[in-house]
Parts: sequence; structure tokens; C-alpha cells
Amino acid sequence: MFPMEDISISVVSRQRRTVQSTVPEDAEKRAQSLFVKECIKTYSTDWHVINYKYEDFSGDFRMLPCKSLRPEKIPNHVFEIDEDCEKDEDSSSLCSQKGGVIKQGWLHKANVNSTITVTMKVFKRRYFYLTQLPDGSYILNSYKDEKNSKESKGCIYLDACIDVVQCPKMRRHAFELKMLDKYSHYLAAETEQEMEEWLITLKKIIQINTDSLVQEKKDTVETTQDDETSSQGKAENIMASLERSMHPELMKYGRETEQLNKLSRGDGRQNLFSFDSEVQRLDFSGIEPDIKPFEEKCNKRFLVNCHDLTFNILGQVGDNAKGPPTNVEPFFISLALFDVKNNCKISADFHVDLNPPCVREMLWGTSTQLASDGNAKSSSPKSFIHGIAESQLCYIKQGIFSVTNPHPEIFLVARIEKVLQGNIAHCAEPYIKNSDPAKTAQKVHRTAKQVCSRLGQYRMPFAWAARPIFKDIQGSLDLDGRFSPLYKQDSSKLSNEDILKLLSEYKKPEKTKLQIIPGQLNITVECVPVDLSNCITSSYVPLKPFEKNCQNITVEVEEFVPEMTKYCYPFTIYKNHLYVYPLQLKYDSQKTFAKARNIAVCVEFRDSDESDASALKCVYGKPAGSVFTANAYAVVSHHNQNPEFYDEIKIELPIHLHQKHHLLFTFYHVSCEINTKGTTKKQDTVETPVGFAWVPLLKDGRIITFEQQLPVSANLPPGYLNLNEAELRRQSNVDIKWVDGAKPLLKIKSHLESTIYTQDLHVHKFFHHCQLIQSGSKEVPGEIIKYLKCLHAMEIQVMIQFLPVILMQLFRVLTNMTHEDDVPINCTMVLLHIVSKCHEEGLDSYLRSFIKYSFRPEKPSAPHAQLIHETLATTMIAILKQSADFLAINKLLKYSWFFFEIIAKSMATYLLEENKIKLPRGQRFPESYHHVLHSLLLAIIPHVTIRYAEIPDASRNVNYSLASFLKRCLTLMDRGFVFNLINDYISGFSPKDPKVLAEYKFEFLQTICSHEHYIPLNLPMAFAKPKLQRVQDFFSFAVDCLTSVDSNLEYSLSDEYCKHHFLVGLLLRETSIALQDNYEIRYIAIAVIKNLLIKHAFDTRYQHKNQQAKIAQLYLPFVGLLLENIQRLAGRDTLYSCAAMPNSASRDEFACGFTSPTNRGSLSTDKDAAYGSFQNGHHGIKREDSRGSLIPEGATGFPDQGSTGENNRQSSTRSSVSQYNRLDQYEIRSLLMCYLYIVKMISEDTLLTYWNKVSPQELINILILLEVCLFHFRYMGKRNIARVHDAWLSKHFGVDRKSQTMPALRNRSGVMQARLQHLSSLESSFTLNHSSTTTEADIFHQALLEGNTATEVTLTVLDTISFFTQCFKSQLLNNDGHNPLMKKVFDIHLAFLKNGQSEVSLKHVFASLRAFISKFPSAFFKGRVNMCAAFCYEVLKCCTSKISSTRNEASALLYLLMRNNFEYTKRKTFLRTHLQIIIAVSQLIADVALSGGSRFQESLFIINNFANSDRPMKATAFPTEVKDLTKRIRTVLMATAQMKEHEKDPEMLIDLQYSLAKSYASTPELRKTWLDSMAKIHVKNGDFSEVAMCYVHVAALVAEFLHRKKLFPNGCSAFKKITPNIDEEGAMKEDAGMMDVHYSEEVLLELLEQCVDGLWKAERYEVISEISKLIIPIYEKRREFEKLTQVYRTLHGAYTKILEVMHTKKRLLGTFFRVAFYGQSFFEEEDGKEYIYKEPKLTGLSEISLRLVKLYGEKFGTENVKIIQDSDKVNAKELDPKYAHIQVTHVKPYFDDKELTERKTEFERNHNINKFVFEAPYTLSGKKQGCIEEQCKRRTILTTSNSFPYVKKRISINYEQQINLKPIDVATDEIKDKTAELQKLCSSADVDMIQLQLKLQGCVSVQVNAGPMAYARTFLNDSQASKYPPKKVNELKDMFRKFVQACSIALELNERLIKEDQTEYHEGLKSNFREMVKELSDIIHEQILQEDTMHSPWMSDTLHVFCAISGTSSDRGYGSPRYAAEI
Repeated sequence: MFPMEDISISVVSRQRRTVQSTVPEDAEKRAQSLFVKECIKTYSTDWHVINYKYEDFSGDFRMLPCKSLRPEKIPNHVFEIDEDCEKDEDSSSLCSQKGGVIKQGWLHKANVNSTITVTMKVFKRRYFYLTQLPDGSYILNSYKDEKNSKESKGCIYLDACIDVVQCPKMRRHAFELKMLDKYSHYLAAETEQEMEEWLITLKKIIQINTDSLVQEKKDTVETTQDDETSSQGKAENIMASLERSMHPELMKYGRETEQLNKLSRGDGRQNLFSFDSEVQRLDFSGIEPDIKPFEEKCNKRFLVNCHDLTFNILGQVGDNAKGPPTNVEPFFISLALFDVKNNCKISADFHVDLNPPCVREMLWGTSTQLASDGNAKSSSPKSFIHGIAESQLCYIKQGIFSVTNPHPEIFLVARIEKVLQGNIAHCAEPYIKNSDPAKTAQKVHRTAKQVCSRLGQYRMPFAWAARPIFKDIQGSLDLDGRFSPLYKQDSSKLSNEDILKLLSEYKKPEKTKLQIIPGQLNITVECVPVDLSNCITSSYVPLKPFEKNCQNITVEVEEFVPEMTKYCYPFTIYKNHLYVYPLQLKYDSQKTFAKARNIAVCVEFRDSDESDASALKCVYGKPAGSVFTANAYAVVSHHNQNPEFYDEIKIELPIHLHQKHHLLFTFYHVSCEINTKGTTKKQDTVETPVGFAWVPLLKDGRIITFEQQLPVSANLPPGYLNLNEAELRRQSNVDIKWVDGAKPLLKIKSHLESTIYTQDLHVHKFFHHCQLIQSGSKEVPGEIIKYLKCLHAMEIQVMIQFLPVILMQLFRVLTNMTHEDDVPINCTMVLLHIVSKCHEEGLDSYLRSFIKYSFRPEKPSAPHAQLIHETLATTMIAILKQSADFLAINKLLKYSWFFFEIIAKSMATYLLEENKIKLPRGQRFPESYHHVLHSLLLAIIPHVTIRYAEIPDASRNVNYSLASFLKRCLTLMDRGFVFNLINDYISGFSPKDPKVLAEYKFEFLQTICSHEHYIPLNLPMAFAKPKLQRVQDFFSFAVDCLTSVDSNLEYSLSDEYCKHHFLVGLLLRETSIALQDNYEIRYIAIAVIKNLLIKHAFDTRYQHKNQQAKIAQLYLPFVGLLLENIQRLAGRDTLYSCAAMPNSASRDEFACGFTSPTNRGSLSTDKDAAYGSFQNGHHGIKREDSRGSLIPEGATGFPDQGSTGENNRQSSTRSSVSQYNRLDQYEIRSLLMCYLYIVKMISEDTLLTYWNKVSPQELINILILLEVCLFHFRYMGKRNIARVHDAWLSKHFGVDRKSQTMPALRNRSGVMQARLQHLSSLESSFTLNHSSTTTEADIFHQALLEGNTATEVTLTVLDTISFFTQCFKSQLLNNDGHNPLMKKVFDIHLAFLKNGQSEVSLKHVFASLRAFISKFPSAFFKGRVNMCAAFCYEVLKCCTSKISSTRNEASALLYLLMRNNFEYTKRKTFLRTHLQIIIAVSQLIADVALSGGSRFQESLFIINNFANSDRPMKATAFPTEVKDLTKRIRTVLMATAQMKEHEKDPEMLIDLQYSLAKSYASTPELRKTWLDSMAKIHVKNGDFSEVAMCYVHVAALVAEFLHRKKLFPNGCSAFKKITPNIDEEGAMKEDAGMMDVHYSEEVLLELLEQCVDGLWKAERYEVISEISKLIIPIYEKRREFEKLTQVYRTLHGAYTKILEVMHTKKRLLGTFFRVAFYGQSFFEEEDGKEYIYKEPKLTGLSEISLRLVKLYGEKFGTENVKIIQDSDKVNAKELDPKYAHIQVTHVKPYFDDKELTERKTEFERNHNINKFVFEAPYTLSGKKQGCIEEQCKRRTILTTSNSFPYVKKRISINYEQQINLKPIDVATDEIKDKTAELQKLCSSADVDMIQLQLKLQGCVSVQVNAGPMAYARTFLNDSQASKYPPKKVNELKDMFRKFVQACSIALELNERLIKEDQTEYHEGLKSNFREMVKELSDIIHEQILQEDTMHSPWMSDTLHVFCAISGTSSDRGYGSPRYAAEI
């Protein structure tokens, strides 16, 4: 099943930098310690790697080896939405055509509005162009000025003009254009002459038009006689007739077939996933980098190149008489790096000799003989070191330095020395004070010659210089830096510490007063060239590339890396250096030697302390000497008894060190006196030994490197090493003389740079013990455990540096010493310690490299011992089971990956090396091992599922590493066994788990499913085949076993399916559960599936079509999963929701009903009910809009309402998550992408089988998914992309949706968390870089991706739907194509056009639409018009497209539609299409969607052209009818300009549309169109009452139509009770327009349902019953009881609502204002008009004033608009004509007394009202306000032409009546108002006490001169009363009596309600009342109130009322406070 060579072992040779291995040849033989041996073995063995051949396929799709994830070239698609708006109206293109501009000039044009009389016309000056259009017709366009670039202000089509006449009465130079529909345009020229010219031109054109009409008729007659075929009237096949048409386009369409269309769609298709944001981003953040083998750390390196050093004293030296002058004595340089920040030296010394040969010669001669070690220049020249001749290594001038931690405070320091001569100051003097150069030079040279010959081998310090290296911490080299001047070396500041101190002051030169020696040091610092050759390591091993016999060698200078863990790395090469530093000798108090001043130290390395022992030749020499020497001298300080040294002696250590190896220091006194006399003294006086010191190298077997103080002895007896122990010193019989009483006089330190010695005690002891056991010494029980436990204390640096060595040794101990119980556990604990330390230091990559390359399982030496994988697994179980050490358990879980990988490599090695790989899988591993793995799994599960919260990191890591391990096991072990393990593990999770566990589960599944052979693992295999098959042909027999597609297509997630396809079944089941969960979990599940499918789609192994089809089939149940969640994918807002308007006219809404249009998009959750209803053909209405709250049972909740019952899965850690959480855009897109992949790839047979198996409802849902795809992948345009991206940024960088942070887990599958965190999703999942700014290029790229995605989705959906219509043709034709299935299929075809496609996809869409029309003509041309109507609307929209190809295709399609219609009616007419096109044009205008008039003209021209050149049609009435249609369209188009003008002014727009609706009384379809359009505008503005009225009018229109056809019992009169305005619908005329109107009872029902909806939203519940009265009889007749229950439920809801609003008084049905406009030049025909405006709820006066000012301010400029606050009559003449004035007055509905008694409720007083009133105070003197006796009031009653609510929000006032109230009337009115207010308060169900007291106080407790009593005194006093008519006086008296009674009742009531604390207050009120009654009685001379008040009949009545009222309306008043006014 898997390919044979799936897994193999390979040996990879180490990649070396060096030419040969760094390990010396016989190193392993020479090594004696186990540790050294293991190190050497490690550095010389090759890597052992297990290869998984298809490993590249076992990760995330990002890891696939294919290069083609992203297409090379992404095609750029053209979309309408991106075309520039500027291109919009290009009228200049009009002029450039055919006849072009005939005439142009200024004219005055009157406004066209038939409602205004001619005399009132307002003329505007406009610039006119008369143009001829491409089809020969003429058009007159008007513009604001000569530049016709702007939108045309209006156009007159002259082919509809029948005459032109002068009309001087209207205006000078005026003329009238008479149009076809009894309709005129009035124009006026500026001069007589201009008028004449226009008249002549226009008349000519009219003549041409009439001529052509006559000609056309003739033509028709003639051709009819010619063409006898058509005269028989028999229609031929439309395709054939198109073939004959002679029109190239039409002929092309005639040849189209489904097959050809399909082939052309297949061209240049893209892989949809290529454009997915994840693929585009290819974000590798979660994917760990490849594991690399160990290598040497490469730090920041730079090259130091030494050129020369010259001082000021120059001369000709020796034989060099001709050459340039040189230094007159030799100088020596040593370079090293110093780190001032960390205060240390960070590199070894690099010694350079820049002396020219002639100067070097000065050193020869004497010193050569002197060199006692025979290091003469004459020694054999041909010795080689690592294959390089020594001579090549003599004068190296280039060094490579490396720095691990670069920063600006690192300095390169050059120290300059010369041959020892004496005092530094004395030697430097001639160089500094240079008076006579030539003389001085000779003098210095002379001295130098003598010195060199005598003291040539001693050096003295002379000068130093330094320079910084780096500019910054990134390590940029400071290439321009220069060396400081050469400073004279201060003899008291020689040490490194002193240098560091000087350097720290280097930056502050003012502090340092250093003496400068003039000179030139030329040393450059450069970057290391890439191709640098001939380089050697610090051990002198040549590096690649290296040429033989080269001269210019560069040496690497050793770096002293800071001892920090982060800079550690595992050693890979052999290196063994010791650096020794003699620091100081304290000889000032010694008495042993007489002369000990100029002291030289000689250092040697010896391996014996015998008397004849000699030094080992392993000290690295200086330039010019041999490479290795036996000793080294330090610099000499002249006359210093406590000399300091700074020398560094570098020693190459031997491989094996023993106790006798030691360092020997010998001190000499050097005599510096130069004997100037020629007499030669004895030579030997140059040096005198003055002491010895020594130090052994090893202590307890380890090298000591810390600083030491040593005693100095005066002699060196044999066996001196034994003297080092203090006690030995005393007893020893060795003859020793200590200097200064054996005080420690010498200070030294050393530094080890070795990769084979460790200085760590614990590691040393552990290896030492292992060596003992190996050599067979007897083992003490428990001893090894002691050493293992000590390893926990080893230094972490050592652990890292020797990582492979230590780990391998531990694995050996683990397997070989299992006989001791605790060894494996202790061993594993050490491993665990090492692993966790590496992780903590962030160095875990070394562990990965170790496993992959270094780790090689060894066979245990003991017989029958367990293998690593067995032991380790068993030990892991033991650790996990021991409950005590939780820390260890947590670590083991956290770093489990390491152990699992070790186990996996051990298993693989075992299989391959033991050749078990050939065995059947079941026999590869023993049963016992299976059992161990199973136990291990069971031991891990609780730690994940129970302890996840306590150890989040550990549980997440073990979950992942276990998955990776099981994935490996699928390759290595028996798969059934591994599947069981997977199953056991997943069973440990449950659906109620918290979010974290759900994440774990999916991460686990994702990892398993990314197995490289996931596909073969899922396909059931045929058993007859041999066990192993090549992967290449596994598909072929996968096909065999899936036998015939039909019988057993597995398309649902059944148990059977999950058994056959274990992994995919498991994944889909888990996903199915996850989809019911919350956002994060869904997100992960969806991402897993999507990434898996992306991986299949790009997997290079499965690219064949049949293979992809098989894979797609494997995922078929996924489609079922989507169908179960269809509601969440096709939510209300997804498809253009149709809940508001489910009728056929609301074309812009997708009817997303799943079964029929009535079903308002409620996707029924309960499937069976849906099938049932589907088969009955009747469809349950399920409502869920604002009434939802009233319907507790029976209604299916919508996703956002959440369902009840078992769906609310409760869980302790999550808040109750409703089953139906909304899916967001990103989730939906991801799911749909997967769906599209399956649908696109699956074979057609399988698809058809599947479609035939699912239920009818599911079939429709499958189609809905396609529709949803079009919606969600629609292209939104570049502008939108930029906008969304900005929003995205603010949302995501403002607030982060993810709170959790994930461990940086190594995750092969591309850490899902990392992806969760950058939740790429939101908003169309951007692939843009989420930086805070977005460049043009980013947006362009994003648009490119989205455009391509949209196009690919369109073509995929088109393929599918085309195949579907082929397969289901017969079902689609049921009932003449009027069935739910057809509706859905048609919706999808329309959805293509609605969702703005690219030019490319539109080409294919139009082809499909052409096929669709010819396939299903009956659906378009028979029965209901819905389809035809919707189709015309969308195609017409395309006719105005900015893309010419789209316009052409759309025009052709429209033409074919007409032609098909014509043929369908047996060549009679295409009335239906004709009418629907007109309606669609009207609708487009109404939606103000018809921009681009000129483009539309062009489309009309194309259509006409087709008609004229279509040969088979020549003989018919067809071309004429087409021409006729274009004329009518042009007439309709005239309204567009005005629509555009009022686009922003809702009232004007509605008025305009209303007048259009009125003009179509005779064409019900068109009237309905305009009413629908008005409804849409109202919906947009939130005017729901008006929406409802539009619906009611539409319903009445249809009812009237059916009534006249005798199809419905009552016409529009049935709606009279709802609104008196309905009579308008009775004005329907019978004419041709009625012919193709397909209204039916069904249509009416839908409209009535819509009315109910509308009234509900308008809160006019009271009239819902009126509509129901019309619905109920229909349902009763049809026995639709289900529907009846719903109707009654709705009614029940409505009445409940009525009670509720009457009780709460929360319903506000509107506020009314009178609005009048003044300003002829602004408002034109509106000037002087008065309207009543109905505003929503409680609109204040200021609110509406602001709205109007803003609205008209935008039109005329804010500064030009003024509001008149005053409500009085306006005198227009007094207003300033420069301003637009608007008068706004608040008015109230007005009812006379009779009406008041009829209209009892609040609703009745707000419904169907047409009279309004407002009052204004005045006095006869002209002031507004006056005293009581002169205060008058003017009451104005306005009557509107229609009642509110109406189809418009404003109605004009057609009658106004004014009533003036005299002062006494005003008084009566006031008292009446007060009485009414009290009565209303008293009769209320729950009395408002505070209000009551306030009112009472205002009535009875007022001051003398105000309130009711003021009126009594003014009008009823005897002296005054006589002035007024007795009738009025009596009326006022009567009113006062009622008033007093009302006060009395109110007081009674108050008494009953008050608490004790208010008694006093009440008594006050009462006494005030009594006083008032008394005064009143006095004024009118009668007792007003008897004491026995209770017996007043009126009062008992009232009391009875307010005791008994319970919940009835508060309006049970006594006549509302209205006005019985008299004129």
C-alpha cells in the first residue's frame, strides 16, 4: 500500500570546513580516557539519518515540494465596479457618432410637469445639443453650460415628436414640441432668428421620421409577399432560424451547444485555492525550519591585514643601499581584541613580523648560536604541519578574528615591542626628540646592531595603539576607523588590566596625557571576502579551498567566547589548546640572588620531572621562528624587581594527559650593559638563572585553569613535582632551596580551549565510573545511580558543548545497565533534565539535530537486553504513573517530543537494520511492545483531558508530539493497531469539553491527517492484490473496490463510511460537532479541513483528473455537513434578504425561500417537515420578523435566536453556546471553498448519482449553496478592498480577538495556534501585509486575487448548474417551469448578474443564459411573469455596463429574449417581453440605477440593428415592434434626469414617482412598478406607515384587476376601511396593457401577506384584521388549515399588541407639520405651495427645520435657505427673492364634535386624517399678546387632498379655513381645556398623583390676577358682562360650573390618595377651593356647589367611572379638549 522504498537509512558524511579532518590520525588509539575517546569518536563519525521518502508530503500544504502553489501569472480581470465613475456619462461619444451634432445653442426650457398649468411654467436657461444617434434617430440634450461633459439635465427623443408649433402667448420666441403621448415640451429661443433656425431644423427631422415610418410599413408588406415560408406562419426551430439570419453575431449564437459552452469554460481555469489568503500569504511562522546537522558556530568575522610600521628614524640598513629607507631596528607587533564593556580580552594574540629582510638580518648571527634549543634558521627547511610547509607559515600577515557578541566598545589593540635594550623612556627618546635625523638614525642603528647581536631573543615593550572595530551591536564593521597614534608604553602599566583602563579612557582624550611616538602603523580591517582561499584554523589545519605552495596564508585567530549558555554550541571539531599567562613576579624582598633586575621568564611544557627530562616541542612559536618550539620568553622590564608580564603562551596539548604533565617557569636575570669597548667579555654573562617555579596540569584528573600563586625555588632538583603537596614539602628528602621562605611569589593563570577535555567534575566522574565498569571492575550497587544523580548538577555550558557525547553515553547506560532497577528511571531523569535545560535556554534545536543526525541506536552489549524504544517507553510509563514527582511528570509531558522522536528513530533503525521491514506489519514488533505503547497512550490521556488547565503547555505539547509519533507509527507499524490507538485517544475527548481541549483534539487530528500517505490510508483496498503496491497505481484499484458508483455511493457520514475511511470519517465527524460550537473551535475545525483539501489539490502525486475526482468523492459527506448547516451559510443577510418583500417585484432581493416565494427565507430546521411540505406542493409559512416575540411555539427560530432543548449544550467552562452561532464571513468562505473544490473535482457520474439520492429539499439546498458561493465570493471592487482593509486594521490592532497565547511549540503542521493568533480571517481575509499602511500595490494585488477567485467561483458554479439543468430538464419543466426547483435554478442564473462578474465570466454567463432561454421558453413566456420580469431587469442593467463587451452581450441576449418570445407566440408578438422591458426600465430609473444614458442608447441601437439585419425576421412585424419598443423606452427615459436631480430629496423623489404611477393608470404592471419603487424608498428612509400604504395600494390594484376579470369577489372597495385613498386604484383603464398581465389569486395572496407584514412594521395593528378578512376566505376555500392557524395566530398577536400599546401609550404614529415654500427662482413650480408633512414618532419643530435646511442647503447652498418661524400668513411679495424661504408650523389633527364621538381610540385619531389645525394668538392692536380682555386667537384648519397615512409622506393642502376667537371665546376655550385635563386625569386607570396635584394647584391656588378666576372677574362681573353677547356669557358660566365640579372631584380623589404627611397640604388646597367657589358664587349670583356633592348625577357617574375603570382606554373622556368654535 505504501511504496517499497518509503523508508531507508542513509549515512551522510560530515560537512567539514577543513581540507582534512581536524582529528589527528591515530587519536583514537592514543586516547585512554573514555570521555576523550567518545569525543573523538563523535567528531569523526558520519551522520546517520532515517529517510522518509515522501516526508515532504507529510506536513502542511505549505511544505509541499511543488513550486506551483501560486500561479506564475495571475490574469487581470476587468470588473464593472472598478471602472471609473468619471467615465460615467460620456455624451461626447454620442456626438461623435453617425450624424454627430446637428445644431447647438442656448434655449430656455420650461419644466415638464403635467400638473402645472401652462401659464405658470418656469423657464430655465440651458445649453442644447441636437444630435443624431447611431441608429439614425435624433435626440435633443440639455446641459447647464456649453461643456457637455457633465450629466445631461434632460433629453428629448425626437422620434416621439409629431409636431412643432410657435406659441408666442407663453413667452417671446417660444415654441412647443408636441409628443406622441399628448404631452408637450416648451422651449424659447433668445432671438427671433434663433427661433426660426431651430424651427426649420426640427421640422426637417420630424419629416424624416414620418417618411421612414411609411417606408417601413411598405417594406414589411413587400417582404411578406416575397418570403412565402413565413407567410404560412409556421415557426421554425429558433436555432436554425438564427443560423439563417446572416448577422454574424446571431449566426454564432445559432451554432452554440451546451458541449461547446462547457469546453470554452474549461479554458485557462485556475485552481481556486491558489488565491486563498493562506496560500498567498504562505506564512511559515508556525513551521519550524529544517533541522540542520551540528556545525561550528559562525560568528561575526573580519579580516585584519597588516601592511607596515614605520617610525620617524629611517635609514639604509645593511646591504640595502639602493632601496627605500627603512626602520633602523626590528620591531614586533602582537594584535588582540579587547572588550571594554565586559572588561576582558576576547581573542588570542596574533603575532606579526613586518620587518623588511635587511632589518631581520640584524637578528641573525649571534642569536642563532645562542638559541640553545637548536631553533636555528638553518634547521631542516622541509618540515610539514598538516601538509603545509613550515616555511609558508613563517610570516603570516593576515588574520581572521571572530566576535560572538559585537558592540562598539570592542578594540583591536596593537602592542609594539623591540629587542631588549634598557629603559623604555631612554629607548624612545631619539624617536620622539628628533633634532638631526640622519645623525640620530646612524647612532640608533649602531646601538641596535650591538643589542641585536647580544640580546636578540629578548623583547621589551615599546609602544601601543588601538582602534574600535564595530559601529553598532549588529556588527557593522567600522571600515573607515583608524588606529590611534602610537603611544609610548608606560613601564608601570603593562598588564591587560592597565590596557583596558586606558581604553576605557580612550573616548575621553582630555583625561589621558599619553606620550606619542611619531610613526605610522598601517593595518586595515576588512570584511572577509566570500571567496577567501588559503586560510588555516587556529590549530593550523588548512580550510577549503586551499592551494599547495601558496605564499599568502591567512590564519584564524582563536576567539575567547564569553562563558554564557546562549553562546554555547555542541563541539564538532577537534581542538586542544592551553593558553598560559605569567602575570607577575614579586622579587623585591628576595635575598637569595644578588642581581635580579631585568628578569626574563621562560615557559616550558614537560611530561617528566627527571633530571634529564627536556621540554616538549608543543609551544606555538612567533613569526620567523619555527612553528612549534620548546619554550617561550616573556617581555623583559628593565630594572624592575616586581615585573608584570602580558605575554600569552599558546600550547598544543597532547591527546592523553597524565599526572606528570606540568608547566615549568625559569627566571633569568639578563645583563643589558653593552660593552662599547671592543674587548669581549665572557658571553655567558648575558643571562643568569634566578629561580624556578612549576605547576602540574591535572588535579583529580581535570585541568586547572584558575589563577594560581606559586612559590619559587632557587634550584631544580629531580622529582620536584612531589613537592607541591604542602606536607610533602616538609618531609621531602629532595634538596630544595625556596626563595623568600616559599612565599607564593609568581602569579599565573591559564585558559583551556579544548573540545576533548571537560573541566566539569560531575561529567568527569560519571564517565570515569562508566570506564571502570566497562573495564570490568566490580560494580558497587547504587554507585552508578549516585553518579547519575550528580549529573543534574553539571554545568549547562558543558552539557551543551558535549551534548551528543553525554546523551549517547546515557542511552548506553539506559539499555546496558537495566539489571539495576532504578538505573533506567534515573537515566531518563537525567535525559529529561538535559532536554528541559536545553529548552529553557532556547537551544532545543541542538536536540533536534542530535536525534536526526547523531543519534544512532546501538545494540545493547548485554544479551536479551531491551532496545532503546522498549526501555524508554516502559520508563516513560513508570515516570507518568508515579504520582509523587509531579515536576518530573510535567517536564516529561512538556518535552515528550524528544522521547517520542528517539523511540521512533530507534524503531525505524531496528526495522531496517534487522531487516524486519520485509515482514508483514503485524509481525514487525513483538506483541509486548504493542502492549507497552498502548499503556503509554493510556498513561498520557488523563494528563491531557483532566490536567489541561493546570499544565497548559505540557498538555498541549504532549498532545502534539503524541500525534506526530502516531503519524510515524502509521508508517512503521501495523495500521489497525495505530488506528485503535488514535481511536482510544480521541475517545478520551467529549463534545462537552472546554475550548482548549477541542483545540487539542483538532491539532491532534490535523497532525495525523497530514500523513504523507493519508489518501491511501483512507481508501478501502482490494484484498486480492499483493500486500504492497506502488503508490502510482493505488488509484486504479481503489476504483475497482468502489465498484459501480451507483450501488454504494457513500455520501453521508454513516458508520459504514467511517469504518471504510477511518481518518477522514473521524475528521468529518469531529468537524460536524465542532461546527455547532463557538467561534474559535469552528475556526480551527474549518482551517484543518480547508488546509487538508488545499494540500490534496496541490499534491503533485495526485494531479490526474481521475485521482482528484476520487479524492473529492472521499469528501462527499462534507457536502452533507454543509447542508445540515445551510441556515448558517445562507443566513438572512447573506442572500439579498427577501423577508421584507417576498413578491415578484422586489427583484433586487433574492427570494431566498427554500421552497417557494411565500416562505420568507425561513430555512426550515426540521428536515422531514420540509420534505413533506415540498411534496404536497404547499409550503408552510414560517414567520420570524418582529412578531417573533408573540409566537412562542411552532415557529422555527432563526440562527440568531438560538434554539431550545438539547441544542443548548451547557458546559462548565463555556457559557451556554447556542447550537446556531453565526458563522462569520471568513468561516463561510472557507467552507464554501471546500465545497467548490469537491463539486469542481468530483466526476459528473458521481455528482449525478449523489443528486439523485438526496431528498428534493436537500437538492434545493445544494443549489442554494451554489447561490451562496456567488454571493460570498462576489468581487467588491478596489475601493472597497482599501476601505475594508482600513476597517480591519482598526478592528484588529485596536482590540485583539485572541486572548490566548500559545507556547512556541514546534509544530510540523504549522502551529494552528500561530494561525489562530493572526486570525487571518476577518473581512475577506487579507493577504495584504498587515502593516498599518496599505500601498497601492497591495490593494492591486488583493483585488487581483479577489477578482480571480470570483471568476473561478463563477465558472465552477456555472459548470455545475449547467450540468444540473441538463440532468434535471424534465423536473425543471414541471408545471411549465413554474416550480420551486426551477425558481432556484433561475435565481442562480440571475445571481450571476447580480453579483457583478468579470468580463471573462460574463461571456460564459451570457452563453449559459442564451442556452437557458432556448431550453425553457415556457418558464419565461407562459403563466406568471416573475422570471421574465426579473430577467429583463438584470439584463437591462448590464446594457448600461461600462464594459463594451458586456453591453454587446447583454443587448444580444435581450434581443434573443424578444425573438424567442416572438417565436413562442407563433410569430404573433412579443408583448410580454415588451412590457417587462418597459417595466424594468422604469424600475431601473426608480432605483436610480440607470446611470450611463449614452451607453444605454448604444445598447438600444445594437438591438435595433439586430432586428434590422435578422433575415428570417424581415418579413414579420418583429422589426417594427422592436423599433416601437425603443421609442417607448426613450419616452420612459425622459424621467431619469429628474430622478437624478431629486435623488437626495425623498419627498420630491416620491412625488415624481407618484406622478409617474398616476400616468400609468392604464398599465397596472407599470403602476405597480412605481408603487413598489416608492415602497423601497420609504423602507430606506424608515417610513413604515407609507411602506404599508404602498403595499395596500398594490394589493388593491391586483384585487381590482382580478375583480374585473371575475376572478375575485371584491375589488379595491374592500380596502376602503383601511384607507379612503384606495379609490385611486379603481381608476384602472382597460387597454392593451392589460393583455399580458398574469395576476392570479396566488399573486394576490403574496401581496396581502406583504400588506400584513407592512402594517405590522408600521405598528398599525388595528387594520391588519381588514387584510386578514380577505386572506381567510381564500385559505378556507383551499382548506389550508396550516395557513389559517398562522393567520389567526397573527391576528391574535395583533390584538395583543393593541392592548399592549394602549396600556403603555408607547406607540407614536407621527407628528404633523405645515410646510410652505417661497422663492420662485429656487423652488420653481413648488413656489408658494403648502404641504402637510408627516414626520416619524415625536419629531420636534427644530428637527424637521434642520432636516429641510440641510436638504435644500445642499441644493441651493446653505447660505441661501431661510426658515420662517412665524406661523402667520406670509406675504410672498415682502420676502427677499435672493433667498429660498421655508415656513414650518407644527399642526395637530383636527376633528369636529361629531368626529370626536366616532373616533374613540388614539389610533382612530391618528389614522385616515385629513384635517389639521394650529392656533396663533393676536390682539386687535396688532401685538401678539395682550391682557385678558383684548387677547384674541386665530385658529387655522387645513384640509389635505388625501388622508394620512398615504403612499407619500407629504400631501398638498387644498383647503384652508380660518376662525377668529374673540377674547370671551378664548376664555371659554381655556376653561374648557382645564376642565378636560382634570377629567382626563381623574378617569385614568392608574391616577398620576403628582400630575393631579400640579393641575389642582394651577386651578385653585393661583394669585388674584391670574388663572381661571381672572376670566370670571373680567367677563362675568356685572359691570363687564353687559359688554358681551348673553349667549357667550352663559356659555362661559356653564363652563365654569363644569370646571368647579371637576375640581371638586379631583380634590376628593386626592384626599383618598394622599398619605398622612400631605394632609396639611391638602387642607390648604381645600380652603383655597372653598374661597374660589365663594368668590365665583358672588360674581354670578348663585350657589355654585352644594355641600352634598356626592348626589350630583354627573359626579356619581364620574366616580363610578374611575372606580370601575380597569384597563380600558384613557380616552373615555368627555369629549377631548377640542374646540367648539364659532366663526
